[in-house]
Amino acid sequence: MLTILRKEFNSFLNSPVAYVVIGVFLVATGLFVWVFPDSSVLDYGYADLQTLFNMAPWIFLFLIPALTMRTFAEEKKAGTMELLLTRPLTDGQIIGGKYLACLLLALLTLLPTLLYYYSVYQLGNPKGNIDSAATVGSYLGLTLLAAVFAAIGVFASALTRDQIIAFLVAVVGCFLVYSGFDSLASVFDGAPAYYIGQLGIAAHYRDISKGLIDSRDLLYFGSLIVGLLLGTRLVLQSRNW
Repeated sequence: MLTILRKEFNSFLNSPVAYVVIGVFLVATGLFVWVFPDSSVLDYGYADLQTLFNMAPWIFLFLIPALTMRTFAEEKKAGTMELLLTRPLTDGQIIGGKYLACLLLALLTLLPTLLYYYSVYQLGNPKGNIDSAATVGSYLGLTLLAAVFAAIGVFASALTRDQIIAFLVAVVGCFLVYSGFDSLASVFDGAPAYYIGQLGIAAHYRDISKGLIDSRDLLYFGSLIVGLLLGTRLVLQSRNW
């Protein structure tokens, strides 16, 4: 699995895709956090990074599928999928290596945003006037969100040999899981609205972003990731049917 991970990660770094994704993410979040007056930290007047954590999921919703769309679709189209499957590797090792490479690149995209935290920390009045616990929780929530989106993207890529179709399926899947249940919950009132909302990622992401790390939220994200990766494995195993 580590061999596949290194191969995939190096392949990303040797192509313009990784740098375009990182650049687009940093430019987009930078504009919202520092430039646009409706969302700028400087105009808002509060020492927090809520703008970053509100916008990042929507940007990831498009950028992570752009990373994952090639994982299996490209192998199928190039005819190297059969060669890969004949290697002394299990389906789980192949899926794990490709998935972790995509997730690692997504986390690499997040890394430069720590400069935003440092800047807000320094600009706070008094200095350091920022809720660090909530910020750590928000970064954890964004990491788990990226992990789910990457799992959806890998699953979508395993379904087809066309990268564009894989991208579109992943975007739709990420949107439905992130925002679809919230939209559906708004139709109902009371307990039904609450339970429907809990089926989506957004509710759990909001809870973790407040710095409240609950085992139920971690279990939700973990179950979703494992379920999607098992689904990917089932798709690959269907070649034997």
